[in-house]
Amino acid sequence: MKIFICVIFLISFGFFGNCSAQKQQQGDGKTDAAVPQKISTEEAKTIMDGDKPFILVDVRTEDEYKMIRITGAVLIPVNEIASRAEKELPDRNAVLLLYCRSGVRSAGAALTLAGMGYTNVYDMGGIVSWPHETVSDYN
Repeated sequence: MKIFICVIFLISFGFFGNCSAQKQQQGDGKTDAAVPQKISTEEAKTIMDGDKPFILVDVRTEDEYKMIRITGAVLIPVNEIASRAEKELPDRNAVLLLYCRSGVRSAGAALTLAGMGYTNVYDMGGIVSWPHETVSDYN
């Protein structure tokens, strides 16, 4: 029973199947809403070091954000993403890189944004896997 529940959970977060940030094409030629793409921290770092604009979004709590965060990240907690995205992320075609602590909240936030019509949503997982520079309010 536990395995069944875990599989349902994973399916609902899009861990199985095609999870690209592109619109998926149905057999009849119509497209579904965009879905987020899971990327590695190294793929995220490549985007961040590139020339194209992006928005780095930390979906953790304010306390977690103050303790440690990736340089340049904006804070929009996962429980506020739906209510704040339209105002704080007005360009639905912007490249959005999302992270949390371990990857669970960022996956949920990425699905929420994709469901709202954001087309370039990338879930880079958790800060615990981030091997690069970070900042803290407590240094």
